[in-house]
Amino acid sequence: MLTTRYVTGAPNWLDLGTPDIDGATTFYGGLFGWEFQPGPPEAGGYGFFQLAGKTAAGGMQTTPEQGPPSWTVYFQTPDADATAKAAEQAHGSVLMQPMDVMGQGSMAILADKAGVPFGIWQPKENKGLQVTQEPGSLCWVELYTADLPMAAYFYRAALGLETYGVEFPGGTYTTVLPDGQGEDAMFGGIVPLADDPLEARAGAYWMPYFEVTDTDETVAKAQELGGSIRLPATDVPGVGRVAKLADPYGARFAIIKTAPQQT
Repeated sequence: MLTTRYVTGAPNWLDLGTPDIDGATTFYGGLFGWEFQPGPPEAGGYGFFQLAGKTAAGGMQTTPEQGPPSWTVYFQTPDADATAKAAEQAHGSVLMQPMDVMGQGSMAILADKAGVPFGIWQPKENKGLQVTQEPGSLCWVELYTADLPMAAYFYRAALGLETYGVEFPGGTYTTVLPDGQGEDAMFGGIVPLADDPLEARAGAYWMPYFEVTDTDETVAKAQELGGSIRLPATDVPGVGRVAKLADPYGARFAIIKTAPQQT
């Protein structure tokens, strides 16, 4: 599971690029109770979505030249330069070179062998997200890709991630976790595009999941706020009730009311 006790390879940040930060604030504020706190002037419009005073995500207004509206997932690294180099050696690419962010940490934007973008964050003053797993915060991430073995190889080489197959009725779900951390540290999954017609149409990407208290109510609220439903609320046995949504500008994400753990 995701926690704020981040270790190398685990997601420790995510942010939203949107053409309308005010409109996005209205949407996610209504959906998750977030408030947007602008960063300092030198941050160039970057700010922080906060949930009850704790940072749940970052965000900023972007132009079409910077890419379509989307969420970017960042993974923790002790050395951004070394991770960028490792990604290139594993046949990925560096979309934005490692850079210091006002002493808060170092970041880079990379892409895997299939061209899927993701971020890395080397913490300094800013250790990462301040809240996860709670309603309105990040609780899981999922990579949709055409080539699961290739993705598993790349993320092991670049981030030191292990994969672990979880059996379920009808097949196997491939989870990812930091090297040597054990099954309890699973934070996400890898899904072949061939197994998901909806995502096959969308293409390969990393998608964040946010915990909610009621999936159906959140879906209805998203529609009311101008979002769209990509996958209606659906029960996944032993996992929870999930739905896939897009905000009014097209940024894709999922929500889940996690099923109680069996004891």
